[in-house]
Amino acid sequence: MRIYLDNAATTPLCDEVLEAMLPYLKNNYGNPSSAHQEGRTAKAGIEKARKTIAVALGASTSEIVFTSGGTEANNTAIKCAIRDLNVQRIISSAVEHSCVYNAVNRMGAQNVEVVYVTLDKYGRADLQHLQSLLSSSDQKTLVSLMHANNEVGTLNPIQKIGALCQQYGAFFHTDTVQSIGHIPIHLSDLYINFLSGSGHKLHGPKGVGFLYINKTNSIGALIDGGGQERKVRSGTENVASIVGLGKALEVAIHALEKRQEQIEKVRSYFVEQLKKHFPSIHFNGDYQGDYLFTVLNVSFQTATPVNMLLFKLDLKGISASGGSACNSGAVKGSRVLEVLNVPEGYHSVRFSFSHHNTKKEVDYTIEKLKEIV
Repeated sequence: MRIYLDNAATTPLCDEVLEAMLPYLKNNYGNPSSAHQEGRTAKAGIEKARKTIAVALGASTSEIVFTSGGTEANNTAIKCAIRDLNVQRIISSAVEHSCVYNAVNRMGAQNVEVVYVTLDKYGRADLQHLQSLLSSSDQKTLVSLMHANNEVGTLNPIQKIGALCQQYGAFFHTDTVQSIGHIPIHLSDLYINFLSGSGHKLHGPKGVGFLYINKTNSIGALIDGGGQERKVRSGTENVASIVGLGKALEVAIHALEKRQEQIEKVRSYFVEQLKKHFPSIHFNGDYQGDYLFTVLNVSFQTATPVNMLLFKLDLKGISASGGSACNSGAVKGSRVLEVLNVPEGYHSVRFSFSHHNTKKEVDYTIEKLKEIV
């Protein structure tokens, strides 16, 4: 028996997505840049997926560029904004995903000013501090703040952040890799210049993502080549995976309310059982206010280090993580949890859910945690 509670790292491919992808893995194998029938068929699959994503977000199809995933999308937004839009200053935070945090720091090493916004105890951006940062400089500024934190699930108020950016003439980039397909995002209601998404967090394939680029902003390619993807992202498109991404988002949007209801029931039950059986437990991030319902990060008061906790859970058939999957092999602790000041003597585990999880699985997990912790 395996219980998978690491859906923030990746999700299982859903049947509808696999069905949509199979023809492009077997029969519709043409290069979408080719003018013949096979090429046109592949191109049509890409454009259908592009339209699906654009409609879901309230964007134009010309504003959606496919990438190899969220990491490439985030890097493209940050680095090309600096190169092509005269950005001289970045405002970000200490709890961003590594691909944003490291990209921002790399730009800082190349004479771009980098400033970090103050966070509240949950890891949410302090809007008063953000406003003071925006008003204190005339430099062209890019604000890069994620929507949902991948380790603790805290949500940033992207509508309010966007409004501040608009007020002070700054560009706004937001990483929605964790939230897209789980939380409705309507770009017509938001001021956002760049938005990143990925397929494998919403029951789509790995190795594919997209970048929304507002039509008022013109950037060039991060990867030079044949000029595919509107000359922003060169390279032969990953057709089957792009089709899968489009289908995954379509299914997720259609089932959003049903999936959320299912996940919330399981997550709430898990919180209740954790409090009952582990009175000293510490919850990280905003777990009961404005949160991403698929993520729950908790700290246990125990002498057992997190790597051993995860190892013992794995031996019991339970898959969880200590934070971002990108850093799962690192000896150093989570940068996000360090910023949030987890109490001394506590070790943290991230449990993340999908609509496949059940209360029965929670009961089993609690029993095994009682043995391990």
